[in-house]
Amino acid sequence: MKHARKMLQNSKLPRHHRLSVAPMMDCTDRFARYLLRLISRHALLYTEMVPAPAIAHGKHLQFLRFDESEHPVAVQFGGSDEVELAQCARWAERYGYDEINLNIGCPSDRVRSGHFGACLMAEPVRVANLVTAMQKASDLPVTVKTRIGIDDMDDYADLYGFVEQVAEAGCHHFIIHARKAWLQGLSPKQNRDVPPLRYDSVYRLKQDFPHLEVVINGGIQTVDEALEHLRFVDGVMLGRVAYHTPWVLADVDRRIFGASTPLPDRLTVYRRYLAYVQQELGEGTALAAMSRHVLGLFQGVPGARQFRRHISENAHRRGAGVAVLEDAAAGLRC
Repeated sequence: MKHARKMLQNSKLPRHHRLSVAPMMDCTDRFARYLLRLISRHALLYTEMVPAPAIAHGKHLQFLRFDESEHPVAVQFGGSDEVELAQCARWAERYGYDEINLNIGCPSDRVRSGHFGACLMAEPVRVANLVTAMQKASDLPVTVKTRIGIDDMDDYADLYGFVEQVAEAGCHHFIIHARKAWLQGLSPKQNRDVPPLRYDSVYRLKQDFPHLEVVINGGIQTVDEALEHLRFVDGVMLGRVAYHTPWVLADVDRRIFGASTPLPDRLTVYRRYLAYVQQELGEGTALAAMSRHVLGLFQGVPGARQFRRHISENAHRRGAGVAVLEDAAAGLRC
């Protein structure tokens, strides 16, 4: 009965999946997520991929801490051990996340050597077992982020079979990066750009599994493009464009979610982030850990180059404080 209830929960996931910001290593930490939430109230935010062994070794505060204002927020785990991932699911629920996501898409050598990430596409039964373990350990929805294929396993039939078996375990939400991954020969960066995008495979997946929630990811740069994809799938996930030029999110609440709130003001968002930075500095956080996330905030605004230069040259200095960010903004004309 409990398992059936979780399947029902997963089949009615919240509307915030219409647009989300991808989990990105060295990018979507809690500081970046705080900034992104100031820009969009409704977009779903994801953590960086959290290695399951790290949680098993007691590092949950380091990896799972977040600010309540970040909701809706999901945690992504990477792992292949049922016991470890079940433990991760319990901690995610204790910390108050809205969703648990399993990474079946990362192609890096380090991840592959730990036998998780994209290489698990070759083991759908194992992935199904991992999903089941996490569902039994927590009442949070469990979702899967994956690719359309790996290496020479890139026929649509392979993707169909993978999704079919994992869905039977109770996962009803799939985020599909519309590129396959080459596990050898390409770096993680190249795997984000070199394999061709095949959006049609993701559209077809939604047609073949109408009862599943399917979110498309990969190469999407604008809100206009997101709206076009939403004609065929349930949701769109933006990747590095949302990190490097975060103001792309400024209009998603109105255009994607139908909110009637006015567009945010860029300088107001910046000042609110500075207040957060000041608070974190008081708790011992280094300025450089937070300042790097604002470098693209004023992309296209006169004075943005000088803004970035000032932060890059001064944020790492000993004793650097919020004045560095205040001085950086002085030359902006917006």
